Amino acid sequence: MREAKITVKDLTLAYGETTIINSLHLAIPKGKITVFIGRNGCGKSTLLHAIARLLKPQIGSIFLDDQDIMKMKSKEVAKKLAFLPQSPIAPDGVSVEQLVKQGRYPYQRTFSQWTKKDELAVSHALTVTNMGELQNRQVHELSGGQRQRAWIAHILAQDADTILLDEPTTYLDVKHQIEILDLLYDVNRDEGRTIIIVLHDINLACRYADHLVAIKDQKVFIQGAPEKVITSGNVEAIFGLKCRVDVDWQFGTPICFAEGKGRLLK
Repeated sequence: MREAKITVKDLTLAYGETTIINSLHLAIPKGKITVFIGRNGCGKSTLLHAIARLLKPQIGSIFLDDQDIMKMKSKEVAKKLAFLPQSPIAPDGVSVEQLVKQGRYPYQRTFSQWTKKDELAVSHALTVTNMGELQNRQVHELSGGQRQRAWIAHILAQDADTILLDEPTTYLDVKHQIEILDLLYDVNRDEGRTIIIVLHDINLACRYADHLVAIKDQKVFIQGAPEKVITSGNVEAIFGLKCRVDVDWQFGTPICFAEGKGRLLK
């Protein structure tokens, strides 16, 4: 089990005069998959960006291994925490292997040579993501699912204890959504990395998360195991959506059936 831990204390985040997160407290379970859910604009991606040290808190602190993340050196943070934004774009002409090698930047120093450890980390990342046969292809030539796996290989090569992903299944079809989330699930179970994901799909969040965090009214509305968080009452309170919650026959996790209009079989 990897040891990195993240604690958020009394956090307030804003863009200009607009407060997005207000006095939020949160502890991320180590070695588990945590998924942030909530309505569009509720602040889940903003919170993720702050944890990634891309947005400075107005008030409060974020601690990584009991250290204030804003006071840590960038390379020190990058060795412990990797972030994949929504819809990342690779420079023109970059191959998959080159992209994955860039994940080793926290370990590079001026005049230092590429080491065997660097090579092993890149090779491992390519193998885990099943991108070895595509390592010489340029990233822009890949399909959406392949491209996302290349980016995940990039952050795996960084060898950070904690991985943050902002809507990693955006613009992917259902098959590739499942492939990406299965990949992240395997990385968590096999390597013990803490994974934090922003997702919109409640049912997929329930299927893959050990811990759900629902954001509403600038705070954590409720958090815990999916079966605790996803009830018909909570879904209505969080999303303003009436639904029936059953148990997924295959995984035993909550599954939502939203009320609304649609074609009825007769």
